[in-house]
Formats: sequence, C-alpha cells, structure tokens
Amino acid sequence: MIKNTNDASKNPPALRIDINYNTCDELPSFSKGPKGNDREKHEAIAKAGFQGIQDGDPQLCIEFNLQLTAHARINKVGDLDALMPVWKSKNYNCATIHLGWGMETDAEMDALVQYVLDTSVKYNFPIYIETHRATITQDLFRTVQLTKRFPEVRFNGDFSHWYTGQEMVYGGIENKWDFIQPVFDRVRFMHGRIGNPGSIQVDVKDENADYVQHFKEMWKRSFLGFLKSAKPGDYICFTIELLKAEIFYERTIYSQDGHEIEEGDRWQQALLYKEIIKECWEAAQKELN
Repeated sequence: MIKNTNDASKNPPALRIDINYNTCDELPSFSKGPKGNDREKHEAIAKAGFQGIQDGDPQLCIEFNLQLTAHARINKVGDLDALMPVWKSKNYNCATIHLGWGMETDAEMDALVQYVLDTSVKYNFPIYIETHRATITQDLFRTVQLTKRFPEVRFNGDFSHWYTGQEMVYGGIENKWDFIQPVFDRVRFMHGRIGNPGSIQVDVKDENADYVQHFKEMWKRSFLGFLKSAKPGDYICFTIELLKAEIFYERTIYSQDGHEIEEGDRWQQALLYKEIIKECWEAAQKELN
C-alpha cells in the first residue's frame, strides 16, 4: 500500500477532520444543520471548519477549498477498474471500500485484497478497506489474520460495526483491544460514529459514558499506530459519518404528538465529534512523547 501523503511534505504528521456528505442527508426539521441544495450544504460544511467531504461534489469542493474522498463497494476482482480513472481525474484524495460480502474463503479474500493493493500502487492512490459488517472484515479474528498475510494492508477503522455487531464489551473489551492491535496499527482513515453494545449509532449525551470512552480509546490507539510510522506530510483522516434513520443507523423516538423522529441532531453531533477527536489526537501525541 502506498503512503498516505499530501502536498505539504515538510509539515508534521497531521489529523484531517472531514465529514461524510450523507451526514447531511435528510436532516430532521429540528436540526440546526444545512438542509438546502448541494451548494448551501458544501458552504455550511466549509464554514463549520471541516477540511473535506467524502462523496462530495468535486466542483463544489474545489470552490469551497474542501478535500474530497470517495467510497465504493467492491465485490469482485476488476470492480475498481472503471472507478480509478474517475477518482484520479476528479482529484479525489483516497477511497474507502466495502470489500466482499464476508462469505468468501480465505483464498477468495486474499485475491480481493491483493487486487486492492495492486490497484492502489498502480494508480498511486490510497484505498482503505473498511472494518464493516457484511464484508471480509466483519470478523475480528479473520481481519487480524489478514494483517499477518498482508502486513501492508491499510484500513478505514469503522469501529461501530465491530463494537455493536460483535458486542466487543462481552467478555471484556481490553483483551479485544490487545488482540486487534495489528488493525489499530494499520488504520489511516476512520469513520466517526459511536455506538453502544445494542445500537450502532447513538446520540452522545454523556461524554463520560463507558461506550464513549471505549471509542475514544480505539481512536487514540489508531492515532498512535499512525504516528509511530508517520513521515512529514502524512495525515490521517477522521471522517464523521452519522447516517439517517431510514437506513437503520440513527435511532428513533416518538415525539409528544406521536410521530417517530430521529433521536437527535446529527449535525450538532458532528460538531461535537469534531471536538472529541481533537482531544483524542492530542492525547495520542502526548502519550507518544
């Protein structure tokens, strides 16, 4: 896998805080976030201090000085071939992918990963494999074994899928952290979402809640993995991805008039995440020093 570098090759390793464009998708009426057209949303994202957008509009990102990242589902060898020229021509920085369906044999899994690695090198373009349900990385054990066969693999740490989907707290989370340390060491992109043992995305109302502290620890460990090998000009991207209730991410509650509504304001939560992740970054830097 190629290095994740930017043009500022003399700058110290850095954190870049982005947002997934779907965080702004169909925000509820009570949300303080942008609900207008694409231009208004891109402008609001830039004004809020985000540095880039995943799945943003390439031209609007240029206009508002926002970086741009892609994502895709890759089911078989060859699926990246048509996407790569588009991503390169439209100035995407990198891409995160859902790879396979999770029912592959180890040999089929390895063929997919080798294809991703070869494509990344061929196009000089970082491609990060997501830790995601219904993919080859849905399982902690198989993903750790994958790092042994492909030490050069790099991940998008989308940890809510593991935290909830594999109920990481069951049986003690600390030993799970130690077991998946090879994954933390290889994270170069993260999807920012906090879940609890029963729900993949919950509103953060108490930053001291155990599950919030667990995510802070996983994010900090990922930062440490990056910083231990980072060179000047390298960056790690934290992309806040809080998705709507219609696709079964945001929880819903019933309002006083009996209507089912989203639990909270995803936009306000995104702004809160932005501050939380800065604290995790600072904690990692202090621990390393």
